[in-house]
Amino acid sequence: GIEFIDSYVFNKVENIRFNSTVGRYVGYTELGVKNAEAWNKGPQLGQEQAELERFCKPNAALHYR
Repeated sequence: GIEFIDSYVFNKVENIRFNSTVGRYVGYTELGVKNAEAWNKGPQLGQEQAELERFCKPNAALHYR
């Protein structure tokens, strides 16, 4: 399968990441953890999942056939 990762980095520190295998946001800093909790309950989570279906899966099929 494919894995879609969307990382949010500030000053070279990864604060938060969406990982399609996990299926949610994960925070890596104090602020990242707080944002992950909010984003997992809000529209951001659905937007990431939609990107996986809209962009990642069709393009992966082109590259791996």
